[in-house]
Amino acid sequence: MMNNRKLEGKVAFVTGGAQGIGRAITLRLASEGANIAIADLNLDAAQSVAKEVEDLGSKAYPLQVDVRNKEVIIDSVNKVIEEFGVIDILVNNAGVGIFNPIFDIDEKEFDLQYEVNVKGLFFVMQTVAKHMVEMNSGRIINLASQAGRRGESMALSYCMSKAAVISMTQSAALALAPHKINVNAVAPGVVDTPFWVEVDKKFAKLLDLPVGEHKRRTVESIPLGRIEQPEDVANVVAFLASSDSNYMTGQTLNVDGGNVLS
Repeated sequence: MMNNRKLEGKVAFVTGGAQGIGRAITLRLASEGANIAIADLNLDAAQSVAKEVEDLGSKAYPLQVDVRNKEVIIDSVNKVIEEFGVIDILVNNAGVGIFNPIFDIDEKEFDLQYEVNVKGLFFVMQTVAKHMVEMNSGRIINLASQAGRRGESMALSYCMSKAAVISMTQSAALALAPHKINVNAVAPGVVDTPFWVEVDKKFAKLLDLPVGEHKRRTVESIPLGRIEQPEDVANVVAFLASSDSNYMTGQTLNVDGGNVLS
């Protein structure tokens, strides 16, 4: 962990902040001095990560949040403001990924990815941004994906949802720029988390491959020659959360080892 403390005294609200990429982001921002509201569907995991945040010298506030429920979002944001007084940084990380061939995508799968990755992300952003407008400052970082940059034959609904994140980031950046709120996104590639273990199992079934083979081939194709770690994503999020990115807004930064060049 770096210890520059560039976010000393800031308050970050991280959705999906207790697992995988979200946990790495939570801990990285805490190592920079930020106090963290850890919003996650799994409250036990959020409470566990809260202890890690406190070990880094920052305050933590774990909450159980389902981003599909607008009332829960509004209530949670109000609770965080009551606890800390402000929300300086929003990291919209909560998301789901489901992979199927085009003719096997059903309405339930389509709706879930839309509700979490698009609708949930938007209403979290909208709710927190209303508070940031009052402060006339803020940082919003949305988690997109390399899947939002290009089509994938087995991931139409997921690609759709992440492309929407990139589009929302651009529009929100323009809408909120007059209020000195920077809105940017990060597009990770193949990240070494339990999620990708499940993705590999699904593709093994879809493509009739041994478990582990799809992941091996995918990693082999990455120009930088290694699988991405959650900390690789967290490092870029920390940059976007800091004053180092003051003159950036509406951008989606590819953090994918060179998979997508744009």
